[in-house]
Amino acid sequence: MIQEIDKKLTALDQEMEELKSAGSEMDFDRLHELQEQYEALAEEASNLSAHEKVYLARHKKRPKVDDYFNALFKDLFVQRGDLLSKEDKSIYGGIATFHGEPVTVLGHRKGRDVVENIEYNFGMPEPEGYRKALRLMKQAEKFGRPIITFIDTPGAYPGLDAEAHGQMNAISRNLAEMSALRVPVISIVTGEGSSGGALAIGVANAVFMLENAVYSVLSPEGFASILWKDASRAAEAAELMRLTAQDLLEYGVIDGIIPEPAGGAHHDPEMVYREIDEVILRTLKKLRGVSGTDLAKMRYEKFRHIDKRVL
Repeated sequence: MIQEIDKKLTALDQEMEELKSAGSEMDFDRLHELQEQYEALAEEASNLSAHEKVYLARHKKRPKVDDYFNALFKDLFVQRGDLLSKEDKSIYGGIATFHGEPVTVLGHRKGRDVVENIEYNFGMPEPEGYRKALRLMKQAEKFGRPIITFIDTPGAYPGLDAEAHGQMNAISRNLAEMSALRVPVISIVTGEGSSGGALAIGVANAVFMLENAVYSVLSPEGFASILWKDASRAAEAAELMRLTAQDLLEYGVIDGIIPEPAGGAHHDPEMVYREIDEVILRTLKKLRGVSGTDLAKMRYEKFRHIDKRVL
């Protein structure tokens, strides 16, 4: 259903933009008619299944990590490499300012087309990417900068080279080191967050999800393949996995949901940027006066007790 709604909303978006660009010759009656159609479709898109949310979380037009950086931060100085092996382009980050305050920002990068998908390994980091992320986070701790991460990955790269180069060690070290960071850490799941590939930059004091994002131990296709040996049952798996923002807020896994426009973030990215900006600003204000020791303790306790809240 959401695929058809998405196509219709996109067509309406385009026609309304064309009408608005006509200026004084705008056909207001037609514009009003289109707005009524849009509102009706928006109502249909307000009650989506888990699998439909997976579709929106993976949508190729959904804002990417560089879109968020450009919209939310200023003076971005991109940092590259893990100081050991190579530059992993699937992790993107550096130093920036947020409302005048220095921060460290980083996130998964998928790309917008096939060429970029391949260049960024479809947003699946290798160990070098996680070592780069940790380098940036430890640098942020040294200089007292808050850390803001953006999660959007199908998981860490599972190839033989990645395993040979220490994938498991890189992820587990990130989990341990992030638990003890003495600066505020905020994580936002903007698309799909799967497995340790997501959690390796997601051990935060506050974790938020976009309304149509998903966060889980693995993809629905992977879940269905393991449980039933049938990836075609992904829609059924998505419902069982309870991977939506609404489910995870209920279980206490995340701290809040960031609203999206009807039909997904790609229909009004500016709205999403404003909502994220407000959430980050409010959360940093809340965490600013907390000592480094207490920040680490809060983060440790938060993740140690998630299982109790779920059960």
